[in-house]
Amino acid sequence: MANLSLTLAMEDYDHVRDLMSGEISPKGIDLTCLNFQVEETFFRFANAYEWEISELSLAKFCSLRSQKNPTIVGIPVFISRMFRHSAFYIRNDEKIEKSSDLKGCRIGVPEWTQTATVYARGWLHHEGGAKLDEVEWVQGGVNQPGRLEMGKTNVPSGINITPVTDKSLSNMLLDGELDAIISARPPDVFLSNDGRIKRLMQNYREVELEYFRRSGVYPIMHTVAIKRDVYEKNPWIAVNLMSAFESSKKRMIERMTDINVSRIPLPWLTDTFEAAKAEFFSGGDYWPYGIEGSRKTLDTFLNYCDEQGVTNKKMTPEELFVTETLQSFKV
Repeated sequence: MANLSLTLAMEDYDHVRDLMSGEISPKGIDLTCLNFQVEETFFRFANAYEWEISELSLAKFCSLRSQKNPTIVGIPVFISRMFRHSAFYIRNDEKIEKSSDLKGCRIGVPEWTQTATVYARGWLHHEGGAKLDEVEWVQGGVNQPGRLEMGKTNVPSGINITPVTDKSLSNMLLDGELDAIISARPPDVFLSNDGRIKRLMQNYREVELEYFRRSGVYPIMHTVAIKRDVYEKNPWIAVNLMSAFESSKKRMIERMTDINVSRIPLPWLTDTFEAAKAEFFSGGDYWPYGIEGSRKTLDTFLNYCDEQGVTNKKMTPEELFVTETLQSFKV
């Protein structure tokens, strides 16, 4: 039987490098791999399903999976994980000193269904001192005007969101029309180091580490989605794809722990790797795929999605991913 020809779109990551390059091939699949920035990948897949398999924002994925007749399924491969306490940006001349000072403020977000902002809003609501309905939310492009919300939302009453299409959030912040921005991608004006915008939490690394140690949550940003009709015709592809992602990740670990040569030009890389593994993945599997190694994170995120109207209903981790990937054979 001939292999099935499928296309995968994904950002450039070291832990998927061998899959994207063709060094590793999913069994039974001839895979064409496309590499785009994540914003383009998400936009083109969520709006037009231009390919069969895609990296996708976890929030958009959950939103689509919660619809009455979801058009996608997923496998629990967690491509990107990032803490997002560093994603709060304010003007350098503001009197805002801590997160609770954001109560009663106007905060811009690029999309309500951007995963980074879901985590950040959830933290702000539960721990940061500013409830969801105590903030005026503004949605728009961070650096360019005109960014539109992609996901369908079911925002609870009492939460105020205003779309803005004629100005960028960065310009609104600089002009005093916003008090803060939450964004996964830092504003260009911040990256330019001109001093007008700064992070709210300058000590974000310490804050994020304390948060993880207390909560056990290491935020998942992106997962892997498959067009539902393609999966239903070929359900075997889910496990085969997941196995290929696992093999690619193992190759990355081999590179990270190779002390013979400096495969990645950082001093003491193996020590750094081992320290990260001990801190964040003490269960043994580095950067685990599958539900069980990330259940606390998934449960927390799904609670945030439900509270914020990102999903149409309260979801469980098992409802997100195809059943074939939730168990494995034993010999």
